[in-house]
Amino acid sequence: MSTTVPSPQPATATAAETSDQLLTRILSSLDDDKAEDIVTIDLRGRSAMADHMVIASGRNARQVASIAEHLVDRLKQDTGRSARIEGKDTGDWVLIDTDDVIVHVFRPEVREFYQLEKMWMPADALGSLRADAAREASAAAMPQ
Repeated sequence: MSTTVPSPQPATATAAETSDQLLTRILSSLDDDKAEDIVTIDLRGRSAMADHMVIASGRNARQVASIAEHLVDRLKQDTGRSARIEGKDTGDWVLIDTDDVIVHVFRPEVREFYQLEKMWMPADALGSLRADAAREASAAAMPQ
């Protein structure tokens, strides 16, 4: 399942094409490696550090490290782009910085603890996320 959070402001067409193409490659790599709960956050107009942020989960530390390593290798092979990577040795939370797209790959427990996507979601998207969580909690609490 992949969720995209829109940006409140559009970027220039030239910059968007480049970062959007890179984003497509990254999402394809994550999908190929069976990353879970992929969320894409559009940062254009909200941050100067990147155009997109991607947050995904792996089932365990080994898969998290493997997803990150494969992504960096594919980007280097397909685009010649060298990405910076942090945290691969522990496999709890790996950060991959490609300049235009920042990718975070977490173990599920670590992702739940930090809740990074909630920090970057627009208020309207966060409100609907909270409403969905409240509905799920009340449905689970009801006797069946």
